[in-house]
Amino acid sequence: MTNETWGHVRGELMKSIGKNNFSAWIEPITFDSFEDGTVRFRVPAKFIGSWVSQNFGDVILRHLISAGVGADRIEFDVDAKANGAAGNANAAPASEASAAPLTNGDARPSRQTGGGNGGGTDLPGPSLNPAFTFDAFVVGKPNELAHAAARRVAEGGPVSFNPLFLYGGVGLGKTHLMHAIAWELQTRQPQLRILYLSAEQFMYRFVRSLREKDTLSFKEMFRSVDVLMVDDVQFIAGKNSTQEEFFHTFNALIEMGKQIVISGDRAPVDMEDLDNRIASRLQCGLVVDLHPTDYELRLGILQAKAEVYRKRYPDLQIAAGVLEFVAHRISTNVRVLEGALTRLFAFADLIGSEITMDLTQECLSDILRATDRKVTMDEIIKKVCEHYNIRQADLLGPSRARNNARPRQMAMYLCKTLTTRSLPEIGRKLGRRDHTTILHGVRKIEELMAVDSQIAEDAELLRRMLEA
Repeated sequence: MTNETWGHVRGELMKSIGKNNFSAWIEPITFDSFEDGTVRFRVPAKFIGSWVSQNFGDVILRHLISAGVGADRIEFDVDAKANGAAGNANAAPASEASAAPLTNGDARPSRQTGGGNGGGTDLPGPSLNPAFTFDAFVVGKPNELAHAAARRVAEGGPVSFNPLFLYGGVGLGKTHLMHAIAWELQTRQPQLRILYLSAEQFMYRFVRSLREKDTLSFKEMFRSVDVLMVDDVQFIAGKNSTQEEFFHTFNALIEMGKQIVISGDRAPVDMEDLDNRIASRLQCGLVVDLHPTDYELRLGILQAKAEVYRKRYPDLQIAAGVLEFVAHRISTNVRVLEGALTRLFAFADLIGSEITMDLTQECLSDILRATDRKVTMDEIIKKVCEHYNIRQADLLGPSRARNNARPRQMAMYLCKTLTTRSLPEIGRKLGRRDHTTILHGVRKIEELMAVDSQIAEDAELLRRMLEA
């Protein structure tokens, strides 16, 4: 076999595996020797040889035989010159130092070290937030599954799902859980190479490696980690070359049994511009939704944060009912909720006053105004019908069938809690019903919310949609 023969086989491989796969995996390979039925190739890094052997070995062997080469096996050897640092064949392989563990959460960015020169080397990565630990994460019904899954990954043992995909709206705790996983893994297994970054940073590093013509360092860095954590994956949706590289990185790590944790603002199947192969791969793991916060969870978060502030401001008192009021009125996301409490304590400390209801309404007037959008009964009826997939005529009509009665009671409850309308007014709007019927419907939903998580979730979701 000659280099000319290998050139012919390379051309056939490009046709059979596609240009992108060829560029990523076959192009770096060079022919070395052919002896006793074994074709030997040189590769610039061990992981490339392993990947090609596992994924394209049979295809390469088939094309070699078709080209008249009497081969029965192929092998890959690392080219020491290509792999050495600054041409030093005795230098440590890049994979041994290609991804340092995340640093502790000081204010400076950590530096992730990649092998080789250029694209994967010495690029800024985010520090871990010292406040984002499992101990500081308040667990409630909307996030208990996500918390349990994150805990399982953080234990560092074998898990039955890979990757773990966390999704939900802004301020629901995705990033908090990812940082908590990294903190816990570092504590339990400090030798692990953990790489945490945003999808935007992944793209930045990839584009830089292309610009500096050093994609090998990029690939080496990302394929040598033990745990890869990518936040806000929706950012790369629609960016074809970045998605292609992410797909290859993802596959390589999964094949090697490495753990992957990814977050996004919605489920993979709902990201329209996300590559179908990536979406499919993500769906093969555990996909967990962090639901919008309910009242109990918001109150729990405020109570936990208030305890922290009481240590910082020991002389400050907070009046009864204030936390409950804030938890009820501010439901957009946890960041806004916590920001409101921070403002309250700082304001009260500056003026030396107890945190009363009056002070709360004055201090948070702008936030409260933003949540004061007037909801109409017509909007409530429309949203309830859409949510339960029933006709307005059925909701307003006389039918007592459960699939109509329960949505009707939900509409009664929402009209009572989200509008200033009286019970008789609500009754007239909802099919000319008596005010006692409305009161019964409201109380029924309140009772069910305490024992039926689905009803509680429906009520919270509808309220959030109506107040948005």
